[in-house]
Amino acid sequence: MRIGTMLRDVLESLFKRPATERYPYERREAPPRYRGQLQWNPEKCTGCSLCCKDCPSNAIELLTIDKAKKQFVIRYHIDRCTFCAQCVQNCRFKCMDMSNQDWELAALSKEPFTVYYGDEANIQTFFERFAVKPTETASEG
Repeated sequence: MRIGTMLRDVLESLFKRPATERYPYERREAPPRYRGQLQWNPEKCTGCSLCCKDCPSNAIELLTIDKAKKQFVIRYHIDRCTFCAQCVQNCRFKCMDMSNQDWELAALSKEPFTVYYGDEANIQTFFERFAVKPTETASEG
């Protein structure tokens, strides 16, 4: 590369806007159909387990506390999820959705990648009954 060509490129780039975005400081809204973290509504769920059966990465586990009273907890492994929304499409009762707000999911440790969805009382009952160490809970999806 010749010095003249390089000097011309340097001078032109001094007066142009940068091509990169200042991401952490200037954030843009996610598109409306963006598939972020899974959201679950326990009031609509009947415990049919279709979401678990249709998940190609086994990221969803439906944990039954009391089927007669419709008390369920969902263990969602974000690190396994491929965000394909297969569980959302196949849910008969429309109790699942992919959030376009919760998409910044990076973490330094593995603990935040297991989320428990359900009523707070059901989650506590599950932890007590099965002696599972709680990592992160999300009540009411």
